[in-house]
Amino acid sequence: MDARPHASRKKRKGRRSQTSKSSELPTLKAQRGKAESFSPPPHPKRRKVEPSSNSKSQPGFLEKYHAGYQEQMLHWPQQPVNTIIKWLKSHSSSLTVADFGCGNATLARNVKNKVFSIDLVSNDPSVIACDMAHTPLESISIDVAVFCLSLMGTNYHNYLLEAKRVLKPSGWLLIAEVRSRFDPNNGGANPDEFCEAIEQLGLSLLSKEKPAFRYVANAKLIGFQDFSNKMFVMFYFKKTERSIKVKSIEWPELKPCIYKKR
Repeated sequence: MDARPHASRKKRKGRRSQTSKSSELPTLKAQRGKAESFSPPPHPKRRKVEPSSNSKSQPGFLEKYHAGYQEQMLHWPQQPVNTIIKWLKSHSSSLTVADFGCGNATLARNVKNKVFSIDLVSNDPSVIACDMAHTPLESISIDVAVFCLSLMGTNYHNYLLEAKRVLKPSGWLLIAEVRSRFDPNNGGANPDEFCEAIEQLGLSLLSKEKPAFRYVANAKLIGFQDFSNKMFVMFYFKKTERSIKVKSIEWPELKPCIYKKR
């Protein structure tokens, strides 16, 4: 006699469990929809990835960072993004560009090149919002990878590793950073050690000399540094065909940028 009510209770419990699971499906689908909401361009091909948790947990921080960045740049006599724009205009407009940490996508708006603007979070529909260490760009699909004041965080080397992945053979890596971050006399990283790490990643010296640049003192002449500007430093690299052991690379710590309120 007791078995029937017990079985009935089990069935009712099972129905509640199924109802509970089915009610979760729209939420899960909605979450997947957010990660895949942008329409991928026709070229290059891209693999699907979800944004990192940081993009969801720190949107306020990133908005303040972008605002501080824009305000600080107004007081600089020369903008690093303009240096990169000038460089791109001196090369073929057929080069495909990936702008890592693009901010307000100034680079894409000022060149004729196809530019994939990438940032951790963005309200701009033209910007691909994702973890810069795991972009949806296809491997070996980019001619020029750009980091304009965007090597933030202790895992910045993962961004550079991702840039190396998407670059074509002989592709360019252009890095613009605040000069104080590479001042070892005041707590900054040693620029030679920074370049050595990138060389071990599989990138090497720019092939064409320019008198305003100073070369790294190293047996293999790694990297290419422009210290002619008082506010920022430019690094120019080209991708090589060498295989690498990423775990063995020692990356120097880059101190954070502090934007002063005015």
